[in-house]
Amino acid sequence: MDDVTWLDSDEHTAWVRLMAVLTLLPGALDAQLNRDDDLNHFEYFTMAMLSESPGRVLQMSALASRTNATLPRLSRVVSRLEKAGYVERSPCPGDGRATNATLTDAGWDKVVQAAPGHVRTARELVIDALEPEQVGQLAEIARRILTTLDPEQKMVATSH
Repeated sequence: MDDVTWLDSDEHTAWVRLMAVLTLLPGALDAQLNRDDDLNHFEYFTMAMLSESPGRVLQMSALASRTNATLPRLSRVVSRLEKAGYVERSPCPGDGRATNATLTDAGWDKVVQAAPGHVRTARELVIDALEPEQVGQLAEIARRILTTLDPEQKMVATSH
């Protein structure tokens, strides 16, 4: 135990508050998407990642990286999205062992329909709680943490 650098009071407060945000935010995002669009946040995020990809297509392995999902979890979610008509799977033309996921026109329409409510919720819960300069600070803090958590930048989205 001597080799552990314990958190001081300020560090402990920051850590506990971050854990509270990480615990509460996913449920709040899920609740809004479920109520308004009959989706959970991971389903929406999966379709959003496809919507931002060229041709709205990604190999399942690349989609798993972008969503930080295991292939089995992603496969279950994509199966649900396929049944709803939002995503189609097909063999990858360049690699017969790989499978592509494609966002359908209905899936695109669903993302477009769900996006305003999702953005409104993100704004209400996070962005509007901050001063304008704090938004930039939050982005920088997240970037610094992500350099450790995601050194290959698999999940990092480019700014719009």
